[in-house]
Amino acid sequence: MKVGMILDAIYPSDARVTNECEELIKNGHEIYLFCLSYQKNYIKSEIINDIKVRRYYCSSLIYKLSALANDFPFYSISMKSKIKDFVLKNSIDKVHIHDIQIAKAAVAVCRKYNLKYVLDLHENRHEIMKSYKHVNSFFGKVLISVKRWKKAEEKYVSKAEKVIVVTNQAKREIIERCKISNDNVVVYPNTVRKSFYQNKDYDQVLKKKYSKNYVLLYVGNTSERRGLDTVLDSMTSLEKEVPEIKLIIIGKSSYDHKIKSKINKLNISNLVDFIGWQKEEDLYKYLLISDIGLSPLYRNQHHDTTYANKIFQYISFNVPLLCSDSIAQADLVNKFKFGKIFKEKNVEDFISNLLLMIKNKELYSKLQNNCYDAISKLNNSVVSKDLIKIYE
Repeated sequence: MKVGMILDAIYPSDARVTNECEELIKNGHEIYLFCLSYQKNYIKSEIINDIKVRRYYCSSLIYKLSALANDFPFYSISMKSKIKDFVLKNSIDKVHIHDIQIAKAAVAVCRKYNLKYVLDLHENRHEIMKSYKHVNSFFGKVLISVKRWKKAEEKYVSKAEKVIVVTNQAKREIIERCKISNDNVVVYPNTVRKSFYQNKDYDQVLKKKYSKNYVLLYVGNTSERRGLDTVLDSMTSLEKEVPEIKLIIIGKSSYDHKIKSKINKLNISNLVDFIGWQKEEDLYKYLLISDIGLSPLYRNQHHDTTYANKIFQYISFNVPLLCSDSIAQADLVNKFKFGKIFKEKNVEDFISNLLLMIKNKELYSKLQNNCYDAISKLNNSVVSKDLIKIYE
């Protein structure tokens, strides 16, 4: 089957998309990937790991209008013509739409050419929008309706052949809200491929640099809702108990200037290495020298129904997790016992649980063993079985 993946972003950039493509290819499908380029000079067509990538130019102005995709037609009109070209040129049999921003345009093309589509919801878009700075600005409140985004999602969900979500919590929420059959919703978590963690060797420079440190690692988006302030507020107290402690932050967001300002204000620059964004294929270098992985999310409806790729990245290298009590990730920890849970935003509880993990060697060893057991059941080859059934 020729499957047309629709992604309103540059590629390669999204590990979830790559994971899905590679598993479907292993099972005999031909995968074409529609994606964007924000530069006028770009490679229009190439093959990456057997994925047939097709890029279409999108100006920065048009892409910014994706925030209005379900309020005004400009972005969807632009994307519709590109997706039409992609579908017809590549004789696509079924369309796989990644997230809701581009769904209006993609669904319109599917309807015109009588194609079935799968809707892959990476996140709870209308809930996460409530935290966006541009949505909460004066003009954002005037122009962008979160309610319209919610209704649009429900519309496209109801017409999809199948819906894919990240967690069981998200599945329950969307079934209840959209009144669709349990059989129509497939759970596919943001996990990792075996190639991500197998046969990896230390980066000797990093190994030497952090050889005397107890390393806490944070990987991913660094926006305020991700909870790094809780970690930073704990570092001075932690240093008194564990002098060799070091926090490594890998990621970026528009909140970075506030994080860096706080690091300076707290006078903890000697305890924190803010690395910035790194390619996925380079993360193993930091995972191999880390002792504990962090996911200190603030709780909201979005975080309660999703969990991040970083959790699987940590445990694939036997790095135990310390996470906040956001429901989805806490449920995962409670089930597989590869970490500890603290109350969101609670610095004292964060410190208490972290010190328990550091000082109780027997507990730490058990958590590491549980990481190994968990990833054997949660790697991409295992969890992709229901995804593959969609295309049988």
